[in-house]
Amino acid sequence: MPIPGGTMNVPFSRPLRFVGALAVVVAVALLSPVSRIRGAEDDTLPRASPEDVGMSSERLQRVGALMQRHIEENLLAGTVSLIARHGKVVHLEAQGFRDKDAGVPMGTDTIFTIMSMTKPIVTVALMSLFEEGHFLLDDPISKWLPAYADKTVRRAGGARTVSEPAARPVTVRHVLSHTSGLSIRPPAPPRGGQARTRPATLAEAVDRAADVPLAFHPGDEWQYGASTDYVAILVEKISGMSLDDFLRERIFEPLGMQDTYYNIPESKVDQVAAVYRPSGPGNTIALFRAPSYREPTQYFGGQAGLSSTAADYFRFHQMMLNGGELDGARILSPRTINLMVTNHIGDKLVYIRGPGYGFGLGYGIVMDSGLANDHLSPGSFLWGGAWGTVAWVDPVEDILGVLMMQITSYRHLTVRQDFSTVTSQAIIETNRHNPPTVMGYKSVY
Repeated sequence: MPIPGGTMNVPFSRPLRFVGALAVVVAVALLSPVSRIRGAEDDTLPRASPEDVGMSSERLQRVGALMQRHIEENLLAGTVSLIARHGKVVHLEAQGFRDKDAGVPMGTDTIFTIMSMTKPIVTVALMSLFEEGHFLLDDPISKWLPAYADKTVRRAGGARTVSEPAARPVTVRHVLSHTSGLSIRPPAPPRGGQARTRPATLAEAVDRAADVPLAFHPGDEWQYGASTDYVAILVEKISGMSLDDFLRERIFEPLGMQDTYYNIPESKVDQVAAVYRPSGPGNTIALFRAPSYREPTQYFGGQAGLSSTAADYFRFHQMMLNGGELDGARILSPRTINLMVTNHIGDKLVYIRGPGYGFGLGYGIVMDSGLANDHLSPGSFLWGGAWGTVAWVDPVEDILGVLMMQITSYRHLTVRQDFSTVTSQAIIETNRHNPPTVMGYKSVY
């Protein structure tokens, strides 16, 4: 069980309407004239003018200008950006192209592969089962996955790698906070042996990986990656449902997330964004994957796998900012949301984001806004996807942002961090003088 460590301005003190205003930013850029509403506009989104929620319309135009600059320089094909504050959408803009090679303009209804932005959704699914009393965070995962009892840990042993018994069991908390040391990849076949086929289901992948030693003793380090696949399999084991069905019944339908899928219907393929990759001089883009219908999969992963729209992800994050509820549908309690967005890893480095961040259950947490690359208040929580998407919530300012784009590598770009900057500078009535108090936690291990 964690014990209080330092203090920190992390989120929420109220029943999670979160201390201020909510801004959701979804940026969609178009090479031709910018389109604020291009495609099937969602009339169900709550709207307000920027001035009604303490923001500047003039300054908010910098969001679109930032995206347009990247599109004109051929670094991105297109974007959708959405910003909401106090629960009202003040900016929803599509720019550039959904499919540049085919000349199809970007629309606000575009469906994007969100990669690791799947992780927070799957984490919420498991935490809803936590609220029903199915487990404690420090229960071992071997309670549902017996093959994961008595794990071993890899360690250097001279000329070869040897293993030693794990110092402690892998727990639910470890897989939620990426401190498990688990892998989802099975051992490599012997030299000359037949290559393994791709597992058809997540359960098959988990079974194959049971004998893989841990990368470190559970709780000792933070390592991003496979842990959320174990979160996903726990949802299936505890609920008795497929993850796809569970998410649809318990999260997507109650929140009105009508365009979020593992398997995109054939009727929706025209809404799907093409994926691009850096290529040529200056990392200008080239087509990586054109939109097409793909045969349905039964592999419902926790690390990645979902596709979604800016509007749908806004609904999910507005629920988080509201303390677990949206439009009368309660997914989690405010106390559980607070538990998720509290730092659970002490001072371990969240190396893929850099200094200034901690990690909760499914989310990165801004611990020190002076060190963090994202221009957000301490206690803000966020995560992104490997193909460029990102979404964040700043509970101090009651604002939320979503940025959707599709590019296989963006390390040469700072557009995701710049997005938080140009959003934050548009706030002219700030709540920063009345921040919530947040606890930081350190593991007892």
